[in-house]
Amino acid sequence: MTKTFSATLRWICLALLLPLIAACGSPTGPAKGPTVLAAASLQESLEEAAKAWAAQGHPAPVLSFAGSSALARQVEQGAPADVFISADQEWMDYLAGKNLIQPTTRIDLLTNRIVLIAPKGAAVRGLDALGEGKLALADPEAVPAGRYAKASLESLGEWQGVENKVVPAENVRAALALVERGEAQLGIVYATDAKASDKVEVVREFPASSHPPIRYPAALLAGSDNPEGKAFLEFLSSAEANKIFASHGFGIAE
Repeated sequence: MTKTFSATLRWICLALLLPLIAACGSPTGPAKGPTVLAAASLQESLEEAAKAWAAQGHPAPVLSFAGSSALARQVEQGAPADVFISADQEWMDYLAGKNLIQPTTRIDLLTNRIVLIAPKGAAVRGLDALGEGKLALADPEAVPAGRYAKASLESLGEWQGVENKVVPAENVRAALALVERGEAQLGIVYATDAKASDKVEVVREFPASSHPPIRYPAALLAGSDNPEGKAFLEFLSSAEANKIFASHGFGIAE
């Protein structure tokens, strides 16, 4: 082997190895999108916000939707995630009490309303006409939408009359689906859920004074060290995100 060939071979080997050495020495890999656990009622609006965020050049968030109670239990059991968005203060307080959120990052994002819905064109238009029919609610013992509904009905003196007709669902979207399929003649969901469906119509809105304020708090989880989580949470309070949420019927928390 000539000296010239040997030198050339060494340069080729070095050129091939340098990228591998640089990669091994790099303290961080490519940016990773945050994992976001969010109340089921946020599905369409948060998916749209996530797309807007990714369009700015950020890694796309991984979104997981369920009832706030189920998500809080997942966090408690160690589910790896960066951001939690609840449909009420109680489940956020629950995680805060267990030191599972970063308290300085907690903010109130949105507001909502609860409404009585029926399948489009249905004959039953009110609780007094329910008869032997069923009323779909998110589980009133655990899920925020169901708790708001029960509180409102109790405040208005209507809970006793419908309690034995309630079909509890695992989250508010499951309650919506029961009405969409006609398996429940009426349901109580968020106004934003009713807006998201073309199969139901609102027959009554419950007064805000009849239930605790509906507010959606958000926070970084204690175990998160992904900087994209904090950045995405900040984006959710931006004018661009507010416009998206408002288009889906949410109010913006003051």
